[in-house]
Amino acid sequence: MQIVILDGYTANPGDLSWAELEALAPCSVFDKTDAHAVISRIGAAEIVLTNKTPLPADVLAALPHLKLISVLGTGYNVVDVAAAKACGITVCNVPAYSTPGVVQAVFALLLELTNRTGHHSRTVHEGRWSASEQFCYWDGDLLELAGLTLGIVGYGQIGAAVARVGRAFGMTILANRRSGMGAITEGGSFVDLDRLFAESDVVSLHCPLTADTAELVNAARLAQMKPTAFLINTARGALVQEADLAAALNSGRIAGAGLDVLGMEPPPADHPLLTAKNCVITPHIAWATQAARRRLISMSAANIAAFLAGTPQHVVT
Repeated sequence: MQIVILDGYTANPGDLSWAELEALAPCSVFDKTDAHAVISRIGAAEIVLTNKTPLPADVLAALPHLKLISVLGTGYNVVDVAAAKACGITVCNVPAYSTPGVVQAVFALLLELTNRTGHHSRTVHEGRWSASEQFCYWDGDLLELAGLTLGIVGYGQIGAAVARVGRAFGMTILANRRSGMGAITEGGSFVDLDRLFAESDVVSLHCPLTADTAELVNAARLAQMKPTAFLINTARGALVQEADLAAALNSGRIAGAGLDVLGMEPPPADHPLLTAKNCVITPHIAWATQAARRRLISMSAANIAAFLAGTPQHVVT
């Protein structure tokens, strides 16, 4: 039995250990694997771990010894799961490992939009406070979250955790989920998307990327939002039609956006959101706290151990 990790650098750039996986079987770790090298690096290995390295149907067909693909993350769209199933390959993922960090990132982005902490700190360091005639100053309106409505699109573990923090700030919660409507047990209401986008002061995306949700946020949805509203996306960049969002920000159709994900990562230098008005962007770091990455590796090892024991877990196909 042999384990190959195709792109281990993002999960573990050197500050963590692969010991839990190495205890299960001989383990080859590559920082990054280009498409042309995937087949040769996996070779006769029975188990492969991938984060963002694609495993399409033609690659899987060339790997007759492969038995398990363990995705180093929650999303598994980098794997052709139908082809894997046809080849008899089990695919598993790691759900919920990053929930606390993603929740923090949601409110870090939102608080930057409402308090402009980073902006004000930069102006202080540039000497503006020292030169001020008053004891304080601020740029733009500083907004309180208390009393605002937080709309959550996708109410899984992360969405529910975001709702709990939103309630702690005094926000009213609206949510949308595939499984229906009704009241939220912890407080708030499930509503349809039209009502959520129209009534929310903040819309936060937490749904998976599927054929139905691709470009869910487009010009039509943005037109439903309040001009004072903010959009937060820590889920998948392709949930948003990014040219439409840039146009909405630049025209003042909505007040701002906080994004940790983009449709292309890294983005091209001329990406329209990089120059859009009041758009805070972080480089896909919501998942990347050391604690979350440690859980990711540990849970990946548990996935492999369960598979070897004949009781695979977190199976997506």
